[in-house]
Amino acid sequence: MNRPVVVGVDGSPSSLVAAEHAARAAVLRRLPLHLVHGYLHPLGYGVPLNPYDLGLPAPTEESRRMLEKAAAELVDRWPGLTVEVRQVAGGPGASLVEASRHAALVVVGSRGLGGFAGLLLGSVGSQVSAHAHCPVLVVRPEEQPIPVDGPVLAGVDGSDGARLAVGQAAEEAALRGVPLVLVHVGPPDGDRPVPEEVEESQVAYQAEAVRLLAEASTAVRAEHPDLVVREHPVRAAGAVQGLVEASGAASLVAVGTRGRGGFTGLLLGSVSQALVQHAHCPVLIAHPYD
Repeated sequence: MNRPVVVGVDGSPSSLVAAEHAARAAVLRRLPLHLVHGYLHPLGYGVPLNPYDLGLPAPTEESRRMLEKAAAELVDRWPGLTVEVRQVAGGPGASLVEASRHAALVVVGSRGLGGFAGLLLGSVGSQVSAHAHCPVLVVRPEEQPIPVDGPVLAGVDGSDGARLAVGQAAEEAALRGVPLVLVHVGPPDGDRPVPEEVEESQVAYQAEAVRLLAEASTAVRAEHPDLVVREHPVRAAGAVQGLVEASGAASLVAVGTRGRGGFTGLLLGSVSQALVQHAHCPVLIAHPYD
C-alpha cells in the first residue's frame, strides 16, 4: 500500500501529539506522512456575500509556518520520515474525510483549537471517526503518556464490525511487535436474584465467550502465525465499562463502528463513541478501505 498516513494539524497541543503518533505509524509502515490543515474563509460565517465573488481563500502565512515547523521537528525526531504539508480550503473535518479516500490511516487529536474543554472529543474527531474511508486513530488523552510497548486490544462480539477491528488490530500489533489481546465483555456475576438463573447465565456466557474468542484467534493466527494472541473474557456492567477498564494498560484499543446492538442508521455505535470519549489510550476506529 502506497497510501500515506494523514494527520490533521491546527497547531493545538492535541493535534501536535496526534502528529507524533502519526509519525510513528508512518515510520512503522514505511509510508510518507501528510500534515493536513483545513481552513475556512474568515468571512465564511453569516456574511451575506455571493460565495462566487470571494473565490477560493488563500492559505495563511501563519498556518504555513506552523505546518513547516511541525514537519521539521517530526523529521528531526524520526529519521527517514518523509513529510508533506498541505493547506486545504475547507473545514478541517471535511478536509480530512476527503483525504481519507487515499490514505492508509487518518490520525486526529481529541480536541483542536476550536474545541471546548468540556468536550472530550471535538467535532472534527467525531466527524472523521464517523465518515472516514479508511481506519481512524483517535489520539487521546494527550495529557498523559501512553505505554507504547503495551498490547493492542480488540473488542470481540461476533459482529462484522468487530471482525474488521480484530483484523486491523492484528496488523497494528504485528507492526508494533506487541501482543494482541482479544477482549469479550460479558455480564457481571450475581446480576440475577435466583441462583439457578445465575448459574445458567454464567454457563451460557462462558460458552459464548469461548466460541467467539476462539473464532477470532483462529482467524488472526491464520494471517499472523508469529503474533502473540491472548484471549481475555471479562465481566462488566457493559461492553463500554469492560473495554475502558482494559484499555488502562494498552497502547491501543480497536473497535468497529458498530457492534451487534448497533442501529444501521448510526455511523458510530454507542460503544465506539464511548471509547473515543473515555478510553485510557488511543482508539482505532476500524473502517474498510474505500
